[in-house]
Amino acid sequence: MVSKELLQRFNYQFDSEILDSIAQTGSLKVFKKHDIIIDIGQDLNFIPLLISGNIKVLREDSNGDELLLYVLESGDTCAMSLTCCMAKSVSKIRAVADDDVTLIMIPIGKMQHWFHNNESWRNFILQSYQIRFDEMLETIDTLAFMKMDERLFKYLTDQVKLSASTTLEITHQEIAEDLHTSRVVISRLLKQLEKGQKIELGRNRISVLEF
Repeated sequence: MVSKELLQRFNYQFDSEILDSIAQTGSLKVFKKHDIIIDIGQDLNFIPLLISGNIKVLREDSNGDELLLYVLESGDTCAMSLTCCMAKSVSKIRAVADDDVTLIMIPIGKMQHWFHNNESWRNFILQSYQIRFDEMLETIDTLAFMKMDERLFKYLTDQVKLSASTTLEITHQEIAEDLHTSRVVISRLLKQLEKGQKIELGRNRISVLEF
């Protein structure tokens, strides 16, 4: 069972009936940074409700390279997982803990039952679909219309907003993987941003000066 104290994050979204049901049927899970929470090809019998931390949702190409689709924050769920659960298909995405993560696993059967029988849950699910759809459109627009230096700076400012800190503990390789490019390209562009006084570089650390 999940303690009701942990469910306070969802008080404004769910009615008391759903909160009681989640407390009775949900499973609490904790993941460390870089842990894989959901992997590509995995059979899904649950959906995650994120209590704390951030989760990166990634796609993988035929060469094994990854592309960041969006980031889940506290209070979110993963629309891609919802879609796979409803269709009873395997996962098309990889969900990785971006820092230490606490979440609640909801069994697929309960998710479907609540969707048809509870308005607050149904509204939450539909809103989650809309938010993730908008984020994926933003990702597509970024890929189609922004140059790599613009994509990189947007990525850094987005990370600042997520972490609530202007100093990011991140490597050039990690950025390259998220943006689906090479470390050499990222290092060169970061140097350009530093010369433009938009960032300050340190060892495995980037301070964003303008955002």
